[in-house]
Amino acid sequence: MKLIVGLGNPGRKYQNTPHNAGYQAVEEVAFRAGLKWRQARKIDTDFAEGLIAGADCLLLKPTTFMNLSGEAVAPLVRGENVRIETDLLVILDDVALALGRLRLRASGSSGGHRGLESIIQHLGCREFPRLRCGVGPEETGTDGVPGEDLTGYVLAKWPRSLRDKVQGMTDRAADIAERWLVEPIGDLMTACNRKE
Repeated sequence: MKLIVGLGNPGRKYQNTPHNAGYQAVEEVAFRAGLKWRQARKIDTDFAEGLIAGADCLLLKPTTFMNLSGEAVAPLVRGENVRIETDLLVILDDVALALGRLRLRASGSSGGHRGLESIIQHLGCREFPRLRCGVGPEETGTDGVPGEDLTGYVLAKWPRSLRDKVQGMTDRAADIAERWLVEPIGDLMTACNRKE
C-alpha cells in the first residue's frame, strides 16, 4: 500500500490558500484517477483509495488542522503496515520556496513546518519522502525565508492573478506524486528539483 498525504486545513475558509497546497495536490491526483473522497470513521481524515499508475494507493487529507496532522497520519501508517521510508509521501506548502517551485526530498527535518513536524513526532522518525510546494510571496523573487510573519499570507485566499500559476504548480505536484508511485526517488528528485 502506498500512502500519499496532502497537508492543509479543513473547511471552506481555508480553500484556495497557500497553506492548503498539499490538499490541492492530492485532490488533483484523486480527480485524475476518478477516486471519490470519503470521511474516515475513527481517524480525523478524509481519504480516497484505488489504483493509481497501477499501484494500490491511499490518499489522505488530515482534518485535524495542520499543526496536528501526525494524529491522523500515524495510526494509518501503522494500521496499513506502510513502509515509512519507501511507501509514504507527504505533500506540503513551503513559504521559503518561490511560488511554483517544487522540491522533493527522501528525508530531512521539518524545516519549521508545523504539520510536517507533527508527523515526524508521531511517527518517531523523519526518514520519509516529502514534496514541498513553493508558495512564497511573489515579491521575494528567490528562495529563502522572508523576514516578516507570514501567517496572514499563508491563510489568505490566492489572488485571481496568481491562480493560473498555482494551478500549474498543483498539476506538476500531482505529476510528481504519480511518478513517485512507480519511479526510483533518486531519479525523480533530479527531475523535480532542477530550476525551470
